[in-house]
Amino acid sequence: MSKRKVTFMTLLKDYFETYMPYSRGLSPNTINSYKQSFLLLLRFMLEEKGKKADDIRFSDLNYDTLLDFFNWLERDRLCKPTTRNQRLSALSAFSEYAQNRDFDAASVFRSAIIRVPVKKGMQKTRAVFTRQEIKILLELPDESYETGLRDKVLLSFMYATGSRAQEICDLKVRDLRIDVNSASVILTGKGSKTRQVGIPVKLAGTLQSYIKHKHIESFPNRHIFSSQTHEQMTISCVEGIYKKYVSLAKKNNPELFLADSYPPHSMRHSTACHLLEAGVDIVTIKNILGHVSVQTTQIYAEMSQNTVDQKLREWNETWFGENRKIEIKKSVNIPDFLRKR
Repeated sequence: MSKRKVTFMTLLKDYFETYMPYSRGLSPNTINSYKQSFLLLLRFMLEEKGKKADDIRFSDLNYDTLLDFFNWLERDRLCKPTTRNQRLSALSAFSEYAQNRDFDAASVFRSAIIRVPVKKGMQKTRAVFTRQEIKILLELPDESYETGLRDKVLLSFMYATGSRAQEICDLKVRDLRIDVNSASVILTGKGSKTRQVGIPVKLAGTLQSYIKHKHIESFPNRHIFSSQTHEQMTISCVEGIYKKYVSLAKKNNPELFLADSYPPHSMRHSTACHLLEAGVDIVTIKNILGHVSVQTTQIYAEMSQNTVDQKLREWNETWFGENRKIEIKKSVNIPDFLRKR
């Protein structure tokens, strides 16, 4: 850094190519989500301020300009307050990094960004399935079809583990551990952090049978869940699976599934809430979900509607016992390091 001129773009490049992936160890998905905020900023600077990416200086990013940018997000991009605040958070994180690297150059930007207010918006209600809705969902896939069998195993596994969609996509044969009386899986979460999560033995057997059905039991590095065209499933594929079965469930059960939408994360929320209702302590749930802080897990205490009525063992027996992309114009001249990897 000392042998070259420090500019907004050189620091931004270092931030995305070195600091975020290596110093922070953040996942590609997280990094890409941060990139979206800066792609929008570059577009705004070009279209509204006449500044090309390479011409932007920290001094250009003063309070008035940044306020114009966030107003533009809401007015022209129709961003909701939550999305606006996420963009603000991304820029704020970079401003702190930039100021630590070159205080004089980035001080205007840093002092301006911390003055931009966080906008209050309506609290978004997280969609959570009831136990009855979970049971209906798990019974919907038709196991006589290859995709139906996959979907049933996938939905059951996500509910049992509270795993993220990306963790499902990354799950490999080697991650399944089965002993005589116990079973677990290794999940790789955000920042490439791994955790071991216990699963019901019956579900582990179902998962093992599915692996054998696919003839991949001798290939530890193969992904367990695949799409019809790729060996490794994508998040969009998981989203499609949820959309398919929730739509079918809504159609068949109009009195249930009343939330506007149920993204894949709804299953994770449901697992956490049902564990809490089953009497599992918040710290244990934190470890199961792979949260860094128990404060993140604490939101489920507020979401839970039922009283504690059974233990984790009873919960497992009940369910596993017998019975919008950003369009960037070519004229923006986006640098390679901001393109999605």
